[in-house]
Amino acid sequence: MPREFRSFRVEAIVIKHTNSGEADRIVTLFSRQQGKLRAVARGVRKIRSRRAGHLEPFTHVSLQLAKSKSMPIVTQAETIDAHLTLRDDLAMLGYASYIAELLDKFTYEEGENVSLFNLYRDSLLRLSEPDADPLVVIRYYEIRLLDLTGFRPDLTQCVLCGEEIQAEDQYFSAAGGGVVCPACGRGTSGLLPVSKEALRYLRHFQRSAFSDARRAQPDGAVNQEMEMLMQYYISYVLERGLNTPKFLRNIRK
Repeated sequence: MPREFRSFRVEAIVIKHTNSGEADRIVTLFSRQQGKLRAVARGVRKIRSRRAGHLEPFTHVSLQLAKSKSMPIVTQAETIDAHLTLRDDLAMLGYASYIAELLDKFTYEEGENVSLFNLYRDSLLRLSEPDADPLVVIRYYEIRLLDLTGFRPDLTQCVLCGEEIQAEDQYFSAAGGGVVCPACGRGTSGLLPVSKEALRYLRHFQRSAFSDARRAQPDGAVNQEMEMLMQYYISYVLERGLNTPKFLRNIRK
């Protein structure tokens, strides 16, 4: 087989890694060219390994991978951006871990998805900015991730009766995938109340570029409400809870 078919190069960002054997690691990546994939980094846990630092979570890397019968093998690694500032602050580390965990849980090894790669890359860069509001970055990321994976919540009309949502407090149905108007929501079980302020910000994030969304300044109560609503919906879609939200709550305490 010609050499060019035995190896290939990808630009990727590390999602996570797990130990394998005595010195290897299995690295989960999200690449520009092939979407999500896993690769084996042989000997990377040895003290003298030169590739270990290139394969930490959130690291943006250029990789040469060799094909094998199972997973590809990392043969070369070069860091593009290590996002070191995210590792120096425990809260930012938690936010970056949440972004990575969400991407991991919502995706499969099913081929190229440049939009998801760009969202992951851009969100890590946004968190790294000195004046970043991490809660705005996270809420915007959640909304965009849901869009790109086919779980966009309907925030403009009632998912039960189809009427346009008015500027008043509403309900949210995870099972219905969106907002429920007060007339339909009263007396209906399994719904989460949502204030008009929280809904206004979520709709803003859904329809805006980040350059506009970043100007949002929700107060603490609205931030808490949006976080609760998004976790309610995401947990329903995934049929499981996530690990990092609890870690983030503990940091805040």
